[in-house]
Amino acid sequence: MKKILIAVDDTKGSKAIFEKCIHVCKCMNPEVIILLYVQKFEGRSLMDEMIGDAELSTLKDVLEGTEFKEALDRKADVILDHYKKSLEETTPVPPIKTLVKTGHPAEEILKAAKEEKADMIIIGSRGKRVSHLFMGSVSREVANNAEVPVLVIR
Repeated sequence: MKKILIAVDDTKGSKAIFEKCIHVCKCMNPEVIILLYVQKFEGRSLMDEMIGDAELSTLKDVLEGTEFKEALDRKADVILDHYKKSLEETTPVPPIKTLVKTGHPAEEILKAAKEEKADMIIIGSRGKRVSHLFMGSVSREVANNAEVPVLVIR
């Protein structure tokens, strides 16, 4: 495996499984590790999954340059910094690339894996979503639709 994409977020579950991600990466000895954080503009409503691409694109445009967007970007930087430092504390460590995407998590993870030509995706089994009861979890969506192997860590 040359490139491993690890999807991260700010949940306790993601932080708890990250130690396992580090061990997996040590064993696979990738050339590059890509840490991906997906921002969501929407709230915690069960309607989040119903926002279409056109609405999301408009929302991105409207929020660009605002204090809200800057706060989201700072949060993303803090989260990615945390995971990057955790990886860098292990030896040896390959180059680490960080990415921030905005949108529906499963879709953005799949797009990023394709754009970055990732050989594998590592994702936690649970995130913040309550709507997984109705819509299916992010990890399930990624595992079912990815073109590369997906390791779901619990």
